[in-house]
Amino acid sequence: MMLRPALFATALLAATATSAFAQTRDQIRDDVIAAPVLRAHVAVAGNVVRIGDVIDNAGPAAKIAIYRAPDLGTTGTLSTAQVIATLRSHQVIGVDTRDLSEISVTRLARTFKSGGLELEVARALEHKNGLGDAADLKMTFDREMEDVRLDASNTGALQMTSLRFDSRNNRFDIAFEIANENLTTPTRLRFTGSVVETTETAVPTRNFERGEVLKPADVVIERRPKAEAGSDLATRDRAVGMQARKQLRAGQPLKLADIGKPDLVLRDQNVTLTFETAGLYLTIRGKAMESGAEGDVVNVVNLQSKRTVAGVVVGRGQVAIATPELPVVAEASATLLSNDTTASIAATASNASSVAPKAE
Repeated sequence: MMLRPALFATALLAATATSAFAQTRDQIRDDVIAAPVLRAHVAVAGNVVRIGDVIDNAGPAAKIAIYRAPDLGTTGTLSTAQVIATLRSHQVIGVDTRDLSEISVTRLARTFKSGGLELEVARALEHKNGLGDAADLKMTFDREMEDVRLDASNTGALQMTSLRFDSRNNRFDIAFEIANENLTTPTRLRFTGSVVETTETAVPTRNFERGEVLKPADVVIERRPKAEAGSDLATRDRAVGMQARKQLRAGQPLKLADIGKPDLVLRDQNVTLTFETAGLYLTIRGKAMESGAEGDVVNVVNLQSKRTVAGVVVGRGQVAIATPELPVVAEASATLLSNDTTASIAATASNASSVAPKAE
């Protein structure tokens, strides 16, 4: 009866030892016997591809370099047969290919787009020695601006370290630095070239003769050097619907002096003279002595009295007589009435005779 506890303890110890041995055996099997597995997609940060990059469970051979990596930011392919042959040469066998015919290898990189670099240069030059906003600056680089690809370890911000600008010839020399997490020396970028300040200008798309009206399709916006465009520039909204005051050449910046309101009355055109006051509205035929836009004062010959009067252009082919010309209008109207040539005017004048102003 006293042996039972001892036998039970012995059995328990044996079971525990057996379980521990089984776990150790499984762990050894997982660490040593696990078959290497080929990866379909590989991404590397350095300039070489190692065994541990292309397969899982590479073991001690993981750090052996087997290929040169593609160019920064690019992807290449390797056939599975080629990879297996290379692995065998390094005593790596039994690779599970997962029925892959090829694998892709991508070289990681940090890419700075050319447009972004141009913007950084413009921001650095903004308001330097009389220059305008960055958006108005146009740079011409000594070397064609292209995308810049750097090793992925260049994780720092792009920071300007030096700037030289000569306003006499508009030349610039700018340097930037990017911190590198693997190196004590940062990566440097340098840009040289020239810069000019530009401005938006409205330009005609074709040649115009004097008197032609500009339509929406006739005017576009282009950026031109500010010094070349000059001052007194017309905006596109201001130009559309206006009339050319002189000959205009396609592509030539439009100026306010080049355009004006379209003429509603043309020289030698038959027009209608009108006069209106309380209780009286008179119309007379006339002939314009000059052209004019809405609001312009033009001289018109009264075709009845042959006298010249001044009036304001109020519409197409219509001129309103100003108050100082009232005596002339009244005299001309009387002539029309006596000849019975305009029944509508006669009726209007007759009905309003009690309030018609007297000629001085």
